[in-house]
Amino acid sequence: MSVDLLLGLQWGDEGKGKIVDVLTSKYDIIARFQGGPNAGHTLVFNGRKHVLHTIPSGIFHEDKINLVGNGVVIDPVIFKKELDKLKEVDVDYKNLIHDQYFFVYKSEIYFDF
Repeated sequence: MSVDLLLGLQWGDEGKGKIVDVLTSKYDIIARFQGGPNAGHTLVFNGRKHVLHTIPSGIFHEDKINLVGNGVVIDPVIFKKELDKLKEVDVDYKNLIHDQYFFVYKSEIYFDF
């Protein structure tokens, strides 16, 4: 089994989500393995804009397995909004989350100066 990794080396918008979406057809599993929801991936399908902060951009490919790994920090409010938006366009997101992950709560965001 081989693994390919797309890793950004900058702190800004490098277009990783768009690149992952283009490459998704060649892979069975698309995973986000680290980071938090502070940035986003913007994708446009059929004239509709989709913004993801936590969920891998491969989620729009129904024949792929998408995972949010245990190194990803999840803001439950942002994550719920993402899931609600996916539900609106009938995107299946079952089996998305690893069984061990980190939550960030509003109090932590408030105290993070």
